[in-house]
Amino acid sequence: MDTKRFLKTETNKSLLLFTVAMAVIYFLVISFLFPRGNPYLFWLLVAGGGFHLWQIVTYAHAIWDQRTPARFDKSHQPPVDVFITVAGEPVDVVETTVRAAKNMDYDAFRIYILNDGYVRQQENWRDIERLAQDLGVECITRRIPGGAKSGNINNALEQTSSPLVAVFDCDHVPHPDFLKKMVGYFVDHKVGFVQSPQFYRNQDTNYVTAGAWEQQKIFFGTICQGKNRVNAAFMCGTNMVIRRQALLEVGGMSENNITEDFITSQLIHARGYSSVYVPEVLAEGLAPEDFLSYTKQQFRWARGSLEGIFKYNPLFRNGLTWNQRLQYLASSSFYLSGFFVAMFALFPLIFFYADIAPFKAPTMALAAVFLPYIFLVVYTLRQTSNFSYTYRAVSFAMGAFPIHIRALFSVLTGQNVGFAITSKKQMEGNYLSLAAPHIAYIILTIVGIGVAVWREGISASVMNNVAWAMFYIATFVPFIIAAAPASAFTPANERVAIKA
Repeated sequence: MDTKRFLKTETNKSLLLFTVAMAVIYFLVISFLFPRGNPYLFWLLVAGGGFHLWQIVTYAHAIWDQRTPARFDKSHQPPVDVFITVAGEPVDVVETTVRAAKNMDYDAFRIYILNDGYVRQQENWRDIERLAQDLGVECITRRIPGGAKSGNINNALEQTSSPLVAVFDCDHVPHPDFLKKMVGYFVDHKVGFVQSPQFYRNQDTNYVTAGAWEQQKIFFGTICQGKNRVNAAFMCGTNMVIRRQALLEVGGMSENNITEDFITSQLIHARGYSSVYVPEVLAEGLAPEDFLSYTKQQFRWARGSLEGIFKYNPLFRNGLTWNQRLQYLASSSFYLSGFFVAMFALFPLIFFYADIAPFKAPTMALAAVFLPYIFLVVYTLRQTSNFSYTYRAVSFAMGAFPIHIRALFSVLTGQNVGFAITSKKQMEGNYLSLAAPHIAYIILTIVGIGVAVWREGISASVMNNVAWAMFYIATFVPFIIAAAPASAFTPANERVAIKA
């Protein structure tokens, strides 16, 4: 199978318009045509419907055109400082990346290992210094902590001078043509940064890596390419090249947010610089290989992105175009979906145990409006992603609702959250406790169905809510599988080893 097909996307504008129209019709039907039930649940339902309509409209806006409207000159090759950020990761992982960086086909670049192991009190920080010496690259070991990864990059900016800076996480191995495929866009002096996809070379290692990768395909494929049209592509932490001057003008990488790349992109755009997303795999990294690492990564992304709404809201950022504001807000608000997933999943449970519902509708009438709507939305996601978006990706995205809710709560309460680095080695363990809400939901649903049937028999209302609950159970099952010990589902002799 072609693992790079997620980049070969093409927008069907007629399908997008039809999907948006169907979403509007569905929202209007559930809001105004069905008899209302409990008023509190009804207005929660309307709010959730409005949020889903927002997601569909902004998705269509993002992917309306997949072209890359940017000037490229392959002869433009200014000097580049290559930053490889390290904070205690295994030496062999770092070595693989450094060796690949040294093999890049480009005339003028210098490699710097940005060693944060000392300030993070990692035992192997001296090993990283020795590695740099052995490989003939420079090592900048930070001695004064602060700012996590951003602080590490900003510290290196003060000690280097090339007009362009390439940034790699220590597990993202660049291809030989990385710089040649990226730097040519900087011939346009308005380009502030250029981003290429994250691609997980260990995607076939286990169930978690496969799910993590499938979840990212639609973002790095369809969505990022579409953002080029409205100059709203943003930095994604690694596999990127930044104009030093643009970075200095905004005070370096933002140190006040754990998704420093997202906020810094917004600041650079607000200064009038443009961005380019290059739809080609030019570096290959590692997906989280265990469920605990996956959940930590998702929490970091969710927490940082939600701050993009509540602390750095793009609607109030002077210098951004309205298209940019819309796209930054759409990307941030994705992580509000966890709240609405939980809310919609609870509706059938509330009916089973309390006999109240947001509206009253015959089974066939509800099916007649819901099934065409959900089928069209799913088909649109599949078609626009070149059919690379999977059921497991949907499950991982929806199943992450407890992570998103926890991130939302931490933002609203102002909790301080440190920068958690994703482990580059698999940690064995039973992480079913992280899927406790999903398991509890299944148990409560089974018991609740019995309660509802005992109360009123197999009525239309009971069947509606059983179907509703079964949808969420089916969605949560892959998430539960990912949390279970690997040995529970995969024989040890069938596990695929990482290919560095």
